[in-house]
Amino acid sequence: MDGNGRWAKKRGLPRSAGHGAGAKTFRMITRYCSDIGIKHLTLYAFSTENWRRPAEEVSALMKYFKQYLEEALRDFADDTVKVNFIGDITEFSPELQELMLENQRISADRTGMVLNLAMNYGGRAELVTAFKKIAKSIEEGKLSPDAINEQLISDSLYTAGQPDPDFIIRPSGEYRTSNFLLWQSAYAEYYIDDVLWPDYTKEHLNKALIEYSKRSRRFGGI
Repeated sequence: MDGNGRWAKKRGLPRSAGHGAGAKTFRMITRYCSDIGIKHLTLYAFSTENWRRPAEEVSALMKYFKQYLEEALRDFADDTVKVNFIGDITEFSPELQELMLENQRISADRTGMVLNLAMNYGGRAELVTAFKKIAKSIEEGKLSPDAINEQLISDSLYTAGQPDPDFIIRPSGEYRTSNFLLWQSAYAEYYIDDVLWPDYTKEHLNKALIEYSKRSRRFGGI
């Protein structure tokens, strides 16, 4: 969900205002994806590198995260969306961690769209965590090194049990992966859109999905 800061700067506003506008877009797009039948949606909300941003900006982001999590518990009790967090959430405040875990618990049995929120997430950090988990199993004699294969690694990631992404959309015109789902995205289709995230609409998403529908996915074959 990229471009919040640039959106604010273009309007002479503090970067926190961009994150506020981006939060509204997040709610709208999440609801729309659920309504049109998307089964899994992963949104990159906060990366392992985002802690390096100015303290004021990080504080504003934490405020919007808290608002969303409280809203989700209060207003979406009868919703079908299953909320899941990927990343190392132990770095967040105890209050935020409690809200995250409560959202996961409340929505655990829902059968609608799975919403993955990548929080304190980084693709490299995810792989390191997975490899440490595998190494510990080997050290404890529960696993043979010969048993290591692609499926085992996939099963050791935050997204274990979920399908790899089919389609990754990057708003704001940036041409890089930014450490997002490095293992899982090996054969994902990419789509770059110049629009900044706070200006992203259902129409932008529809255009991207139509483009995706025209592509032929060969997964390395012919």
